[in-house]
Amino acid sequence: MKKKADILIVGSGAAGLFCALHLPRDKKILILSKDDVKNSDSYLAQGGICVLKSEDDYASYFEDTMKAGHHENRKESVEIMIRSSRKIIDELILYGVDFENDHGSLIFTREGGHSTPRILFHEDATGKEITSKLLRAVQQLPNVTICEHTTMIDLMTESNTCFGAIAVDGEGTVFPVRADHTVLACGGLGGLFEHTTNFQHMTGDALAIAVRHQIELENIDYIQIHPTTLYSKKPGRRFLISESVRGEGAVLLDKAGERFVDELLPRDILTQKVYEQMEKDDMPYVWLSLAPIPKEEIEGHFPNICSRCREEGYDVTKEPIPVVPAQHYFMGGIWVDADSRTSMRHLYAIGETSCNGVHGANRLASNSLLESLVFAKRAAQKIASGHGHIAHEPRVDLTAYADMEKLREQYKEIVLQEIEKAKQRRRKNDGESEK
Repeated sequence: MKKKADILIVGSGAAGLFCALHLPRDKKILILSKDDVKNSDSYLAQGGICVLKSEDDYASYFEDTMKAGHHENRKESVEIMIRSSRKIIDELILYGVDFENDHGSLIFTREGGHSTPRILFHEDATGKEITSKLLRAVQQLPNVTICEHTTMIDLMTESNTCFGAIAVDGEGTVFPVRADHTVLACGGLGGLFEHTTNFQHMTGDALAIAVRHQIELENIDYIQIHPTTLYSKKPGRRFLISESVRGEGAVLLDKAGERFVDELLPRDILTQKVYEQMEKDDMPYVWLSLAPIPKEEIEGHFPNICSRCREEGYDVTKEPIPVVPAQHYFMGGIWVDADSRTSMRHLYAIGETSCNGVHGANRLASNSLLESLVFAKRAAQKIASGHGHIAHEPRVDLTAYADMEKLREQYKEIVLQEIEKAKQRRRKNDGESEK
């Protein structure tokens, strides 16, 4: 079996879908989804999506993003994201995304690290609202085919040029996908961690494949831990307690019921404060109280959180809930330029798989969906404006992929080793800078 497409998109989250929507309609597009098409981390995003409310907010928004990222952000990318935000929101509304509003006027909320409310939301399921509407639009396009339960296991490359990918379907059949342009929108790497808010099949395969093909990576050790996920002894994915809960007034308490921190600190700083309090209290969690928020607002703004907590035996309108930090987001990834081009010709990367420098060392709350959409659109525009067909096709030996379990373990080990190498380089550089 062999497949051909003008453009191959690996991943069916918000970035991959938005990219597909902005590609020419006369191009044959193939989207690979590692799991069910709806099982992407984009669906899990609760809080919201940032937007530049007015020109008066630009300097503040820019500085909030830079400060959260410890000023290691790429300034050009931050500016592109912020300046593009309004058009992205207008497009989403045209696709039917229903942001909270008051008789047509958009309602903004605030989260940690933001100096002012500038986040649009849909209840506490903004990611699901956005991604489901984008998926509906993509499914209506006759030039797009989506293959579910199909995993990229390698790239087809030669002379630093990408010619497509090698994939395996749900039946275990390995096959090549020939494409003039390949877009990696594979998500993060939470599946490598014991405690994560991500789907378990998000294991950073694209990063391992990039290493094998000498594709440039950046800040691969920059991994964000979310400070508040619902504590549970059950195995599996951790349930996120959105930052917007704290933005609306929820407070963190120690085991004595005393508030111990400013809840709107940037995520990395707040996470450290929570860990310190857990150690001080000799407890596996701290408490989050929604008592300062009116009951009707809790039930209206956070229905999914209320429901999930009830399943765990907690009524958030009456009692605090136990929360603990967990791996949440990946700021590093495959290096890309401002148009989402990687260091390999005809290969692009978008979304959490990529590193365009927007987030720096730590992501500002609710910038992820916006960043993904802005740079997915830019990738599509660059592909549309460039040269099309590549005549050459490298030869591929499919027998090299006979042992899939071994390959998965190899990829996992490659990613973990690269993360450790990056940490060691950073410690060495930090040590030398202090001399």
